[in-house]
Amino acid sequence: QLQLVESGGGLVQPGGSLRLSCVASGFISDHYAIGWFRQAPGREREGVSCISSGGYRINYADSVKGRFTISRDNAKNTVYLQMNSLEPEDTAVYYCAADASGVATMRPYEYDVWGQGTQVTVSS
Repeated sequence: QLQLVESGGGLVQPGGSLRLSCVASGFISDHYAIGWFRQAPGREREGVSCISSGGYRINYADSVKGRFTISRDNAKNTVYLQMNSLEPEDTAVYYCAADASGVATMRPYEYDVWGQGTQVTVSS
């Protein structure tokens, strides 16, 4: 059974940092591109960052460039999202997803497997 599990969310003050983890099981995750998406209440799900299967292609949403860093450790079947200089506007449920094509895109409909999400709240 293909499964993704996110962790690392929580409550943080503006300017703080969090590191999200996405652990894959049930499939060879290094064949898949992994994307991070987020959804705030009343808003559509949006792409945050993505990394290709080989880790050579990385994309970021303009709103997080320079603050977030995506990386993957295929030996651990894990993809990370390091989030620095967090802002209240970053508050959302964050999801990771896997795309069997291996190509990193920011389009949610390209992704085949989704995690359950982890809540990130940025507030003083």
